[in-house]
Amino acid sequence: MKKLLILPAVALAIGTCAKPAPVPSYSSVTEAEKAHPDFSMVGEYISNDGKIALQANKLPGGKFLVAQYAGGLPGMGWNQSAIVSALKTPDELKTAVQNFQKVERVSPTLGKPQPDHAILKFPEDFTNVKNGFLMAGGKTRKNIGSFSMHLEFMLPFKPDRNLSSQDRCNSGIYIFNNYELQVMDSFGLDFEHPENNANTINSKNYQWCGSLYKKKLPDVTMCYPPLRWQTYDIDFTAPVLKDGEKVENARITVRHNGVLIHDDVELETGTGLGAKRPQLAEGPIFFQSHGTPVIYRNVWATPLKN
Repeated sequence: MKKLLILPAVALAIGTCAKPAPVPSYSSVTEAEKAHPDFSMVGEYISNDGKIALQANKLPGGKFLVAQYAGGLPGMGWNQSAIVSALKTPDELKTAVQNFQKVERVSPTLGKPQPDHAILKFPEDFTNVKNGFLMAGGKTRKNIGSFSMHLEFMLPFKPDRNLSSQDRCNSGIYIFNNYELQVMDSFGLDFEHPENNANTINSKNYQWCGSLYKKKLPDVTMCYPPLRWQTYDIDFTAPVLKDGEKVENARITVRHNGVLIHDDVELETGTGLGAKRPQLAEGPIFFQSHGTPVIYRNVWATPLKN
């Protein structure tokens, strides 16, 4: 059962607009609120009668993308009916959430303890670890085969890029340099019908958080807001090679914030550019860096038998 922290629905107002060159990203709530006092409005809301849920995320120019769900939030009551997306000013959002409670969901696997039999242990088996966090751009110090991995990640707040921009806090879990599970701020986007998002779309939906990059959308969109700890729990079965030839494809199961988003998916090839590389029976795991300070913690893996 998911834990909920019920917060009052609060709002302040102001916005900024920026474009091409590098734009700021904020790595703490304090920084975010100082630069954008209405950061407190980013998040998830449930109506007092429990029939409607909202997700609100900040866009360039000061408005919010607001996604409305019938029955509850994704992974927590949403009835799979069409998402209704709209752009709202801070004042309009404040009015819209008057009969709502703001909630902060906590992944049920957050803080999952590292077992003694882990084949990857944190932090010693990873590069680019600073102040107790694995920074984007790190990787494992050794190769592994099939595994079960737990990891926790936090995305900074970067409101001057569109939510679908690949510069909106982009990272990724790149297994063996072949298969990528995308990490970016996609909170509030309608993955199934991107044209209904009401904001500018800069990339394909299979490039958004939780997707197997350029290959498959998540079955459920479980993104949390920026500056919140999120979890991936991954079971990866490595391809089987015999005399240098692949005889069995890789497979992957993923839970995002405790909810199943990929169920034993067969990977005939790698994803994205990884599809052009030879598939391996074992290899390192990379935590991609695209210039935004995405951080990871409590990253470990245990063996998974083929």
